[in-house]
Amino acid sequence: MTFKPLIPDKEFIELFPRLGPVGIAKKLGSTERGVLLRRQRLEKRYNIVLKGPDNRYRSNMEEHPARIHHDLTDGVILVGSDSHYWPGIISAAHRAFVKLNRELKPAIVIKNGDELDFPGISRHAPIGWESRPSVISELEYAQERLAEVEDGNKNAAYYWPLGNHDARYETRLATVAPEYARVRGVHLKDHFPRWKPCWSVWVNDVVIKHRFKGGTHATRTNTLNAGRSMVTGHLHSLKVAPLSDYNGTRWGVDCGTMAIPYSAPFVDYTEDSPVDWRSGFAVLTIHRGKLLWPELVHVIDEAKGEVCFRGKVIEV
Repeated sequence: MTFKPLIPDKEFIELFPRLGPVGIAKKLGSTERGVLLRRQRLEKRYNIVLKGPDNRYRSNMEEHPARIHHDLTDGVILVGSDSHYWPGIISAAHRAFVKLNRELKPAIVIKNGDELDFPGISRHAPIGWESRPSVISELEYAQERLAEVEDGNKNAAYYWPLGNHDARYETRLATVAPEYARVRGVHLKDHFPRWKPCWSVWVNDVVIKHRFKGGTHATRTNTLNAGRSMVTGHLHSLKVAPLSDYNGTRWGVDCGTMAIPYSAPFVDYTEDSPVDWRSGFAVLTIHRGKLLWPELVHVIDEAKGEVCFRGKVIEV
């Protein structure tokens, strides 16, 4: 009796360098021995050598629900960060994010932290008599904006690595009302059920999380210290830093901010000083399991709703 393979040869060959025998066996519900035997047959048939992934960086890491692993052979990942959604403000970056999510149909959509601002429950004292939105108004406004994102692409996986501003919500409740632990509504995720919360998303060998290192050279320092391409937010700088060594080239990416740099959420605590921030987000393309050179969407005129992407000016 001849058994039909669970996946075609081409797909097996593309998956093996990323998943290895253990990963493919788990994915297919097969045995590791069966996977290894098939590798031998394919190597002989196509005169190739199939090597498994380099797992040096994960060898001492235990699985954890706050660390999401998502395998992707080919596809697009949309990563926006630091929206600081503020009632009444809809940025050009947000409108562009909605538009490209609808048009590019990315396999994965990530809001990379600080989607809400929560100044009213910050540990920092108010500055003078500044006006702060209520928690409920921020939640409801963010729900409206994220629903716009979701509506354009029903089939994507939606992830939300927690940002330090987002964390204010549960930190406040855990501090003043610890008795309400595990009651529905005390967790931020209860209000955004479509978005899976986490600390980090690992797509193949790319790590996407809200923050790691700080400073002007954080993008390069992030990938240098992580040993992997790393995509972060937090610093609002919107840039890509390549790093090449004997292992090849990897990237440090800062997603910038999807908020308007000199808008209401920032004026008081920056004391209206100049900031080295740029509004926009990142588009990541995965080809045969590898990250291509990361692309950025940059807001070039907020008032006119103009953003630049792939050498073209797009009105949103």
